[in-house]
Amino acid sequence: MSPATLRTLAFVARCVVIGLAAAFLLSVFAPSIVSRLRGTGAEPARPTRAATIGRTQGPVSYSEAVSRASPAVVNIYANKMTTYRPPTAQVIDPLTMRLLGYVRGPAMSKLSQNLGSGVIFSADGYVLTNNHVISGADDIQVAFDNGASKATVVGTDTETDLAVLKIDAKNLPTIDIADDAAVDVGDVVLAIGNPVGIGKTVTMGIVSATGRQLRMSNYEDFIQTDAAINPGNSGGALVNALGELVGINTAFYPRTPTSDGRSVTPGAERIGFAIPVATAKAVLDEIIKHGKVIRGWIGADYMDVQTQPGTPRQRGVVVTRVIAESPAAQAGLQAGDILQTLDGTPIVDHIDLANREAGIAPGTKVHIEGTRRNQTFKVDLTLVQRPAPSTTGA
Repeated sequence: MSPATLRTLAFVARCVVIGLAAAFLLSVFAPSIVSRLRGTGAEPARPTRAATIGRTQGPVSYSEAVSRASPAVVNIYANKMTTYRPPTAQVIDPLTMRLLGYVRGPAMSKLSQNLGSGVIFSADGYVLTNNHVISGADDIQVAFDNGASKATVVGTDTETDLAVLKIDAKNLPTIDIADDAAVDVGDVVLAIGNPVGIGKTVTMGIVSATGRQLRMSNYEDFIQTDAAINPGNSGGALVNALGELVGINTAFYPRTPTSDGRSVTPGAERIGFAIPVATAKAVLDEIIKHGKVIRGWIGADYMDVQTQPGTPRQRGVVVTRVIAESPAAQAGLQAGDILQTLDGTPIVDHIDLANREAGIAPGTKVHIEGTRRNQTFKVDLTLVQRPAPSTTGA
C-alpha cells in the first residue's frame, strides 16, 4: 500500500474517532442538540420518580379536597351557666375555720364555654358531633362559613360518644362520603376542625392504624392518625385525599403534664383517633329515626380468645360475664364459653360480635354455636333492646 493511501486512511480514522468523541460529549452534556440533529425537536423524556418506584405520585396540593369538604365542617360553641361560691374575703381566725369549715361567699353564676367541631350531613340542618362537646350545655351555637345558628339536640349516644344536632337552615353544604369509606394504613388523611377555638384549621397526616381500642366503651373501632388533633377538633371531619369523609375526629393522646401544672414533658405526639364514618352514619340514622340508638343485646360481656405468643389467633370470643335474667342467662350461656358462630357466620373477634349484635333488631332469635370445656354446644336465644350502660355495669 502506497504512503499516500496510508495517510488518507489515517486521516479518515482520526476523523471518525473525533466525530464519535464529539457525539458522546453532546449526548451527555447537550442531549437537546442531539435530539434536534436527529429531527425529533424535543429532549428525550426522562424517567419519572413514579416510574422508578412503580407507584403514582400524590398531588402537589390538597386544596381541592379541602374546598370540597371544608364548607360542611362547622364550629360548635356549647355554653353552660355554672353556679359557684367564691371564698369569702373576710379574715376568719383558725378556730372559727375549724368549727364552721371553709367559709365561702354568696352564690354566683358564670358562663363556661366548650369548643368543638361538627359535620353537616344534610342540607336541612342535621349536624353530627361528639357527645362530650355538647354534654350538659344550656345553649349550643353552630358557626358555618356564612353565618351562625342556634342548635337543638336531637339525640345522643354515650356509647359511641356521638350526638346529633339540628339547626334551622336550608340548602346547607353537606359532606361527601365515599362509596367505599374504608381506609388502609398509609392512606393520606386531612383533619378539619376548630382547634383551641382559633377557627377552622386543616392538618394532614396518614392513617397510622385501624381497629384501635381505648377501652372507654363497648363500641370502639377507632382510626388512628398522625394528623394533628387538638382540643376543639372533636366532632370535626377526617377526610381522604379526595375530600370524602372517612371519620369523625374524637380523641388524641395527651402529652404528660409536669408537677407544676404549667408545662408538659415530652411524650406521645400526633396520636389521634377518629370514629369510622360507617359507625357514625349508622348512629346518625338511628338517632334521626328514633331519637336514640336501638341496639340488640344478648346480655353477656366477652373478649377475644387469648392465644399463646407465636401461635395463630383463634377466632371467636370468650364470655367473661353473663348478666342475670338476660337472654344469655336464659339460654344457659356461662362465663368461659367460647362463642364461634352467630347464625352460621364465624365470629371474628369481640368488635365483630359487638357490631353484629348491635345491628340485630330486638326480638330477633339467633343461633349461637361454640365450645364449653372443649365440648361443642348450640343455643338459641332472642335478643332484647340493650339497656343503658349504667344498668349493665359496662
